[in-house]
Amino acid sequence: MSNYLQDIDAVASLKATQGSPWDAINPESVARMRAQNKFKTGLDIAKYTAGIMRRDMAEFDKDKTKYTQSLGCWHGFVGQQKLISIKKHFGTTERKYLYLSGWMVAALRSDFGPLPDQSMHEKTAVASLVEELYTFLRQADARELGGLFRALDAAREAGDTAKEKDIQSQIDNHETHVVPIVADIDAGFGNAEATYLMAKQMIEAGACALQIENQVADEKQCGHQDGKVTVPHADFHNKLRALRYAFLELGVDDGVIVARTDSEGAGLTKEIAVVKEPDDAGDVYNSYLDVEEVAPEDTAEGDVLISRDGKLVRPKRLPSGLYQFRQGTGHERCVFDCIGALNAGADLLWIETAVPTVHEIKGMMDDVRKVHPDAKLVYNNSPSFNWTLNFRQQTFDAWEAEGKDVSAYDRNNLMSAEYDDSELSAAADARVKTFQADTAREANVFHHLITLPTYHTTALSVDNLAKEYFGEQGMLGYVEGVQRKEIRQGIACVKHQNMAGSDMGDDHKEYFAGENALKAGGAKNTSNQFG
Repeated sequence: MSNYLQDIDAVASLKATQGSPWDAINPESVARMRAQNKFKTGLDIAKYTAGIMRRDMAEFDKDKTKYTQSLGCWHGFVGQQKLISIKKHFGTTERKYLYLSGWMVAALRSDFGPLPDQSMHEKTAVASLVEELYTFLRQADARELGGLFRALDAAREAGDTAKEKDIQSQIDNHETHVVPIVADIDAGFGNAEATYLMAKQMIEAGACALQIENQVADEKQCGHQDGKVTVPHADFHNKLRALRYAFLELGVDDGVIVARTDSEGAGLTKEIAVVKEPDDAGDVYNSYLDVEEVAPEDTAEGDVLISRDGKLVRPKRLPSGLYQFRQGTGHERCVFDCIGALNAGADLLWIETAVPTVHEIKGMMDDVRKVHPDAKLVYNNSPSFNWTLNFRQQTFDAWEAEGKDVSAYDRNNLMSAEYDDSELSAAADARVKTFQADTAREANVFHHLITLPTYHTTALSVDNLAKEYFGEQGMLGYVEGVQRKEIRQGIACVKHQNMAGSDMGDDHKEYFAGENALKAGGAKNTSNQFG
């Protein structure tokens, strides 16, 4: 890859062949614009970020401390600010991704208004958000590089060659804000052909990793709600192959497929699986059904019957027309789903659980890894869990099992604020703090994500601002609660004109019009008050 000075020379050579019409073209300005637009298409991004994920997966196989993390996004600005913050606090974007949540698309991005997570939102909304996120991340690159270019000009004007060389090195070694996005394609929004078409649109927008679940598309529910209905393995595997074909058609040969199973909490199915031979996937799927043995004379009109071990059995059918699985088979079905998905070409697994417990996740992954030793998991650190309550209860139970005195605590009321400063609360919080590292080590969790963080942080911050601003604090509610904190914490968007691209626009005006440019960033720009 060429560096900044090489790009200037290349454009200068091109300019020399074009004659006087190009006299006003400044090769360094072109080189700057090229550096600020590293990725020309969404497919460029998908190929680049797929490579990042594959390298991260290989590193995780060697070192379980190198798990990856992401936060869910519902707007390009939100994703952009996360990556700007990550670079500010950690100096690198390594092993930090973004998650695109179907729940947040449904709740916040649909033309129908807020919707539940039931695949009722527009199919195109997901790909549109992928494209929007990468538009904002690319703008973050352009903005950061623009600042370096201005610093370079200042160093030159001051005759500081050492500073000039240092800034040029920062430009040449600039780390992009563009990171992998794990994008939720729900249950595929229809049949396998619909899944394929939607996948192509998402990949073309830049998605390198697609997460699909084994629910019935037209009965899809949020993974943390009741009423989930799964499909036979053949149906799900068809959709996994549709995703792979979409990646391969578009040249993203190392695209990542995340196969999610909701079987731990899904007690229903819409279909009896086709059985072609004993003990095939369909036969195993049907073996989990809740059935009753019947004699031929006991059958009624419209009954569905299965031959099992030489006996006639009738799956129990609910008034909804759905069939139910036997109680207590969730763990087995999850393991069977995971093994089948990996056999069908999935790269990563996702298991939805009822509560976040290390031993439960480890138990299922231990069984999967008996067949696929390198099986890796994506885990949803969901806001649907009451983390405080769950981990206080887990700690209470562990202490009780150890014989420790827990008489000071009411297990049924552990969410009470009276326990916030207790020894049990501190121990529970310590478990929460190490949960990601523990499950990475114990259960091979490669990627941890929070689906809806900014949904909740937005609501919380707005509640605090509204209480203060519309209350007795008035304008101080905003100044003290927002702006002063932005300044003290070095939040870049305190200079919101700069964040929106005003300074980059001034740069371009100068490229296009030279000294005649009418720029916004002069002495009267009030953003100058922020230094």
